[in-house]
Amino acid sequence: MKPAKKEVIKLENVCKTYEMGEGILVKALCNIDLAITEGDFVCVLGPSGSGKSTLLHIVGLLDRPTEGRVYIDGKNTTDMSSGEQARVRGRKVGFVFQTFNLVPSLRAWENVALPLVIQGAGPTERKEKATKVLTDLGMADRLSHYPSQLSGGQRQRVAIGRALVNDPRVILADEPTGNLDSKTGKEVLGIFEQLHNEGRTMVIITHDEGITRLAHRIIRIKDGAITDHKKK
Repeated sequence: MKPAKKEVIKLENVCKTYEMGEGILVKALCNIDLAITEGDFVCVLGPSGSGKSTLLHIVGLLDRPTEGRVYIDGKNTTDMSSGEQARVRGRKVGFVFQTFNLVPSLRAWENVALPLVIQGAGPTERKEKATKVLTDLGMADRLSHYPSQLSGGQRQRVAIGRALVNDPRVILADEPTGNLDSKTGKEVLGIFEQLHNEGRTMVIITHDEGITRLAHRIIRIKDGAITDHKKK
């Protein structure tokens, strides 16, 4: 009998409410219970405004829930200070965004190395690690290029490299193929599939049916609540 897989992320009764001014409250998430285990490939689907990006931000400790608890590797992060959360996030989680979020004034390898700066790595270590990650992603000839000199697919590879440089076990991605053409999107899907095959846990918000094909679990969210949860 195989041992049960470890829970890397767990949400208990998570709610998120935003104040929109003049006493108007908008509940973005309501009573979310969710467990993500080591090696999962999870896709979160939902219409615009459904709360899926808010869910991803809370899972990745970029935002705090109004109610409920968020556990990372069994530790309750909800009452941690912002600094403590940042350290957990830096070690455990890598982010890939639809709009890439690259710094225009930094070269490709320098963008990838940014998380290492936050973790206190020295200049030599930063460049070596960033170079290796980008080389593994087929970007060895673009190390010194600025974002404006790269195609959309190349920029997304740099963004993926930045997510990987600290060797996190969990990758969170928000519409990672949303700004890419179909051919480049398929290339990015191939990278995600490889990362999953290497043992990383993947949580991806998407409208891309190609990504749902790779997923083990599909979670649908509407009006801040999980409406469907299927395992393949």
